[in-house]
Amino acid sequence: MATTLIGTTPSWMRISEVAPPPSIFRRSCLFFHKRFGSSSSRSFSISAASAEDKAEVVRVRFAPSPTGNLHVGGARTALFNYLFARSKGGKFVLRVEDTDLERSTKQSEDALLRDLSWLGLHWDEGPGVGGDYGPYRQSERNSLYKQHAEKLLDSGYAYRCFCSNEELEKMKEIAKLKQLPPVYTGKWATATDEEVQEELAKGTPYTYRFRVPKDGSLKINDLIRGEVSWNLDTLGDFVIMRSNGQPVYNFCVTVDDATMAISHVIRAEEHLPNTLRQALIYKALGFSMPSFAHVSLILAPDRSKLSKRHGATSVGQFREMGYLPQAMVNYLALLGWGDGTENEFFTLEQLVEKFSIGRVNKGGAIFDSTKFRWMNGQHLGALPSEELIKLVGERWKSTGILRESEGTFIQEAVQLLKDGIDLITDADKALSNLLSYPLPATLNSPEAKPVLEDKLSEFSADLIAAYDSGELLGALEEGHAGWQKWVKNFGKSLKRKGKSLFMPLRVLLTGKLHGPDMGASVLLLHKAETCGVVAPEAGFVTLNERFKMLRQLDWEALIKDQPPLESAAAISN
Repeated sequence: MATTLIGTTPSWMRISEVAPPPSIFRRSCLFFHKRFGSSSSRSFSISAASAEDKAEVVRVRFAPSPTGNLHVGGARTALFNYLFARSKGGKFVLRVEDTDLERSTKQSEDALLRDLSWLGLHWDEGPGVGGDYGPYRQSERNSLYKQHAEKLLDSGYAYRCFCSNEELEKMKEIAKLKQLPPVYTGKWATATDEEVQEELAKGTPYTYRFRVPKDGSLKINDLIRGEVSWNLDTLGDFVIMRSNGQPVYNFCVTVDDATMAISHVIRAEEHLPNTLRQALIYKALGFSMPSFAHVSLILAPDRSKLSKRHGATSVGQFREMGYLPQAMVNYLALLGWGDGTENEFFTLEQLVEKFSIGRVNKGGAIFDSTKFRWMNGQHLGALPSEELIKLVGERWKSTGILRESEGTFIQEAVQLLKDGIDLITDADKALSNLLSYPLPATLNSPEAKPVLEDKLSEFSADLIAAYDSGELLGALEEGHAGWQKWVKNFGKSLKRKGKSLFMPLRVLLTGKLHGPDMGASVLLLHKAETCGVVAPEAGFVTLNERFKMLRQLDWEALIKDQPPLESAAAISN
C-alpha cells in the first residue's frame, strides 16, 4: 500500500535513511510534541491508497489466537484470504498469535490446524510447513518485537512511561467527567532525560508508549469499505510494550505483517479501529503499509452477532454434526460474496477461479442453518456413488448399527435412503427407521383409520398365509423381479391394485404409512435378516418377528380403540 503524507508533517514522522543520535531525536520529538499541543499547530494526514491488483507478489495471512475453537467467522476470514492468494498466484501464510499466555493452549492450536486442514485451506508458510519469514508463532518472535520497540525508543517515536495503574485510572476518571476521550495526559511524554534516569535507577516499572501527534488524520481506501478515515486527536499516546516486557497486540501485528512482507491484510471488521494505531507504527518504523480489506461480521437470524447462544458456531462442531468440508467452504464463501450469477454451488477450485475481493459485500451476512443443511445435502448428492457409500458405511459401523462398513447391503441401503440424508449423521436415523417396526403405534394413529377399516385384518391373514407357505420368501430370494411378480399375483388373488394393494402391504411389512420405495425396503429387510450384517443393538425387527407380531394382533380391539378421523384434524391444528 502506497502511503503519502499530505500537508506539513512533523519531522519525526519522516523516515530518514540514517538516524541521528538518539539524544538529538529526543529533543526534536519533544519540540514537535509541544508544538502539536499548541493552538498554532498544523495538522497532517496519512493517506493510504490501496488497490486489489498490485505489482508485488501477493502475500496474505490468517492469524488466529489459539484460545478456543475455530469460529465460522474466523474460518470465513481464512477462506477469503486463501481464495485471494490462490486467485492471484500468491502465498497464504498461517501465523499463530499466541501472546495471550494465560488463554493460549497447545490443544487449541492443534484444533485450529486440524480444522483448517479439514476445510482444505492448506497454508504455504506457517506451523508444520516452515518458510522464509518464520518463526510463525508470536511467542517465538519476542526478540523481534523488543528490537523494534528499542528502535522506536531510540528514534523518539516511543518513550518510557512510569505511570502507576492508579495514576492511569485517575486520568480516565477525569476524562470521563469532562466527557473527553480517555487519552494519556501523563508527564512522561515530555519528561527530561534526568527524570527518566532517576526512575530507572529506582527500578520503577515502565511501559513503552507510542508518541501520537495531537492533530491530523489517517485515511485508507479499504478494498471492501472504500474510504475510511480517523482523527488522531481521539487516540492519545498508546502502550506498545507492557511493563512485564510483553508486546501489545497492535504492535505485534504490525511488526509481524511488515517483517513477513504481507501485501494485503484481509480481516474481520472488528479490527478496523486497530488500523489507526498500526498505520502510525508502520510509518514510524519505515515500513510500507499493506492494502486493507475488512470483512463484515456473520450475523444470527435476529441480526445480532452470531454466538454460542444461537447453536453450533465452530468448525469442529459442524464436522461432528456430519457436515462435509466442501459444503462448509461453499456456504461460508456465500456469506458476503457472490459471483454475480444465480449459481450457489461451488467447489473450492471454482471459488478460486471466481473469487474477487471487490465482490465482497459491506453488509453483515446472516448465517442460515437451514440453508447450510440443504447445501450439505446438495454436496452429499454430488459425491461419486463409491465415496458416498464409503462415508455412510463407515458411519453405520462406527455408530454400532452395522457390523461391517462395506458390502452389497450397504450399497443398496445407501442408494435407497440417500435422498433423505442431508447430513452424514442423518444416515443413522434413516437406517434405524428402516430396520424398526412400529406397527402398534401406526395402527393406533388417526391416519391409519382408512387403511384399518379397509378389511386390513383379512388382508393380514392372506399375507401371513403367503409367508407361511414360503411363497413370499421365495419371491424375495429372486430379487426385484421376483418381488414384482409376487405382488402382481397377490393383488390379483385379492382383487386389489394401486393404493388399496400397496398401502396395506406397506403398513403390514414395514410398520409405517410412509417411507422409501416399498419393494426395495422389503428386499433390504430380507437381506439384513439373512446376511447377519445388522448389529444386535440396532433394534432390528426381522421379517420373521414381524409376522409373529401380525399373528398375535387383536384386530377387533384395534378397530374399537381407533380414534375418529376428527382427532387427526385436531392434532394437526
